[in-house]
Amino acid sequence: MREIAKNVYWVGKVDDRKVPFHRLVLEKGTSYNAYLIKDEKTALIDTVDMLFGKEFTDKMAEAMDLTTLDYIVINHTEPDHSGALGSIARKAVNAKILCTAPAVYELMEMYKIGKERFQVVTNGEEISLGEKTLVFYETPYLHTEETMVTYLKEDEVLFTCDIFSTHVADLNHLLVSELPEGISIMEDYDTYYQLIMDPHRRYVLPMIDVVKPLSLKIIAPSHGYVLDQDLASYISVYENHALESKKEVSALILFNTMSGNTKKMARMLENELVKEGIKVETINTEKADLDEIYTKIQKADGVLFGTSTRYADIPGNLEVILKELKDLEVEGKPAAAFGSYGWSGEAVEDYLRAADLRTLRSSDIIKSTGMSDIEFPLRVRFNPENSEKEIKKAAAVFIDVLRY
Repeated sequence: MREIAKNVYWVGKVDDRKVPFHRLVLEKGTSYNAYLIKDEKTALIDTVDMLFGKEFTDKMAEAMDLTTLDYIVINHTEPDHSGALGSIARKAVNAKILCTAPAVYELMEMYKIGKERFQVVTNGEEISLGEKTLVFYETPYLHTEETMVTYLKEDEVLFTCDIFSTHVADLNHLLVSELPEGISIMEDYDTYYQLIMDPHRRYVLPMIDVVKPLSLKIIAPSHGYVLDQDLASYISVYENHALESKKEVSALILFNTMSGNTKKMARMLENELVKEGIKVETINTEKADLDEIYTKIQKADGVLFGTSTRYADIPGNLEVILKELKDLEVEGKPAAAFGSYGWSGEAVEDYLRAADLRTLRSSDIIKSTGMSDIEFPLRVRFNPENSEKEIKKAAAVFIDVLRY
């Protein structure tokens, strides 16, 4: 245990191996920072990686009677943070698990914990521990949907899980202020942002809007160093990166339609892009000059192709356009397919990939952002108005690809 504020203790694990992490190897290792708050009620903020779950639980049991633990806060469900939850919860039989609503079923499935153990907290909700107060703020998609941060109001400590982290294992220093003079963590800090947070940059500024008004003395992330000085500079790194985007970008939406549903989808996508300041032109290809369309495809920053197919055949003249893509200068240009149900998208995607367009697919979105609920090619069942939420999410991802 290491006290970082009055009755607030670091109880994590430093992992100084070369750590396998997603598709990377963390050459400098990392740490799994968990925190214990002691008051009239006690709260554990996050846990450690699943690999160290038993070790963590045993050490916590040596340090305190786990049956007196009142709350276990899970800011983020990934097993490098929630990994000891199953073993801790079995010992801390009286503890409520505090998390956002989307986290509940994930944690229930991962750790075989009954629903009665969970207490959902909502944005801005406060829970008193006695003299200390926890305040919860939802920060979705940083970097998964259920993520939140927890603010200890009286001590001005913000527990941020992955946000503001670094992947560094330092056995000798926990606080940034303890580092030798002249040593900066900024390179590692910036690298972490680029690897973990940058694919979710559209959600960074809403998080900054939450964090900036808070009075802060300490930012306590779940990897690497605890930030206890120059907090504005660390926050500004995230803010500045999130603002680094193309200000003026254009999109072209090409579609044909049989029953009108694909046209409705085109208009819904157009509305979402326009709301975010994207210059959009939407064209029914059956009513347009093909040579003009080829010129517009080459000028646009990204293109969405919408059609219905029947028995893998694309109706109308859109297939003529798609066949010409390989002869246009479109390599690397973002593109995606959409249409109403009954069409799976393969017919269009074959042409997009043949032209070396940067074709958005569900598997790529999962790999780059972790978002498993966004579908490309974008398909809806009959009336697209029944799938408005899915269309908006897909449009948001396409906007990010255009701008960054």
